[in-house]
This record gives sequence, C-alpha cells and structure tokens, in this order.
Amino acid sequence: MTKTESHKIKVAITQGDINGIGYEVILKTFSDSRMFDRCTPIVYGSTKVASYHKKLLSQQVQELNFTALLDAAQAQDRKFNVVNLIQDEIKIDIGKPTDIGGEMSRRALDRACEDLKRGVVDVLVTAPINKKNIQSATFDFPGHTEYLSSKFGGDSLMMMVCDRIRIGIVTNHLALKDVPAAITKELLMKKIRLMHESLKRDFGIPMPKIAVLALDPHAGDNGVIGTQDETVVKPAIDEAYDDRILAYGPYPSDGFFGSNEFNKFDGVLALYHDQGLIPFKLMSFTEGVNYTAGLDIIRTSPAHGTAYDIAGKDKASEQSFRHAVNLACDILRHRKEYAELTADPLK
Repeated sequence: MTKTESHKIKVAITQGDINGIGYEVILKTFSDSRMFDRCTPIVYGSTKVASYHKKLLSQQVQELNFTALLDAAQAQDRKFNVVNLIQDEIKIDIGKPTDIGGEMSRRALDRACEDLKRGVVDVLVTAPINKKNIQSATFDFPGHTEYLSSKFGGDSLMMMVCDRIRIGIVTNHLALKDVPAAITKELLMKKIRLMHESLKRDFGIPMPKIAVLALDPHAGDNGVIGTQDETVVKPAIDEAYDDRILAYGPYPSDGFFGSNEFNKFDGVLALYHDQGLIPFKLMSFTEGVNYTAGLDIIRTSPAHGTAYDIAGKDKASEQSFRHAVNLACDILRHRKEYAELTADPLK
C-alpha cells in the first residue's frame, strides 16, 4: 500500500496482558508516524490503561495522542484509535499476572474477533497474553493459535516468520511426551498442505520448497534410534511430493540448521515446538513474528511473551511488534494479488 491509496489497512490490535510489555511495544511502534502511512491502528483496550503505560515511556511516545472509540467502525485514518472496552478504572500491577489482566486480555480478543467477522477491520495483530490467567469458561485453549482456529473454523498452522526463515510447527503447544503419538501421516499431510498453500497465497511464492524435519535424532539412523521417521514422516513427504508439493526430508534438525541447509528452502516444517522455536529465536529473537497460517483471517503477533521482568521499565524492543504489523499488511496485499491471479476469467 502506498501513501496515495485512499484506504488504509485497518489493523485490529489486542492489548494483551495489561501488566506486561504489550502497551509499551504498541505505543513505541506507533510513535513512529510513518506507520500511519501504511495502516490505521485500532487498539482494543482502554485509553486509561494506555495513558498509564505512556507515562512510563520516553518523550517520543509522549507525543502520541489517543482517539477514544466505542466502535471500531468509527476509526479514523492517521489516528491512534482505542476502542474502550471498559469505562471504569482498572487496577494495574506492572510485572504481575492478575485475574483482571487475564480478563482484559480475553475481552480484547473476543471483541476484535467479532469485528473481524463483521468486516470492520482487515487484519489482527495480538499483543502477548499470559496463557494461565486468560483461561476461563470461554477460553480453554493453550494459546492464540488454537483459540483462533476454533473461533474461525478450519485448520491452521503456527508459522514463525523472519527475514531468514519461515518455520511451521506441526504440534503447536503440546507437551513433548505427547508429541510422538500425535505425529501421524494424516496430520503431517495436512500441515504440509497448509504450509504449501500459505507460502503461495500469503507470501507470493509460486512453487515453494518445503523441508520437513525428523522426529528422532539422525532421523532414526535406519531404525537404530527409532522408526517413526521411516514409517510415518517419510511416507507423508513422499505422498505430498506425488501431489506436486515440493516437500523434502525428513532432515535431522541439528545438521539441517548447523549446515545452513535451511537457506535452500522457502519453508521449514518442525514437528514440535522447541525443535522450531529454538533455531528461530537464535536467528531472530527481537524481530520474529508468529503468524497463524491457514485461516481465512490474517493474524500475526510478536514472537515474544509478556516479559513481566522488564514491564514498565522502558526496556522492551518494539521491533517484533512492528514487524508483526507490517507482515499482516504484506499478507493482505499478497492475498489480494493471489486472488486476482487465480480468479476465473469467465466469471
């Protein structure tokens, strides 16, 4: 999107945990006026909470003014719009997980998703939540990815994105002891297809190459260490390749990352959380983005948590959050281009 285009992308931003660094990275991102050239931010939260955090930050952020809204449909371009979810005072305990912090995280997420469904906003960027205090009768999920998959229907893929790599996670937030039983040929095929389609539609890569990592050390060493890579992972890769998906592997993760083999691929599919997140964060700890691929809606988030230990100290870097906003806008543009390319000319 250019400065001359009349419609700015409306970015729904959930406040996350009010006691973490969410507001800090949001405010720092939009203290750079150039961000308003590209999109219109709509923060779901509270102007009172935003003002509290603003007072703790640098002079550049002090110049950012808020436009209070009751409905996101009232959002104005080139304004820092805040949808007030509550008019009352909220108790803020910087750096501490609290019940009200979880409740406000939940309220923001629910309201933003409602507006996504009714088309008031274009994309969603979520600030970090505490996965413990957000739990309730209406939120029984291990994270944003699973919540959004349930809310909007369909299968999804947690994909970590930075300039150097895109890593999808097959089993998301699952205890390591439960991973082997969860890795089935059917699940792998589903995730390979999700990554393939996302790389084409969301990132503009016509024929993406995908590497699939191995479950066991040395990919099982011909059955000496384990057999699941030969009996489950490899057959899924072969079937995907037969379906004209350029999938390769399984690759033992130590050698794959140690030799920079990942540079030869457009996407990498890790079988469990830490297998993908450790190398990803080594490459891009302060700039990485978490993207929920596979859904009709577009959602990104910074690849970090609430960081209670530095909350309120003006120490948090906004780079990851800024990249999350920019990636959401880029994906929306890629999707529009892909829709035009694949449209039926007879319709």
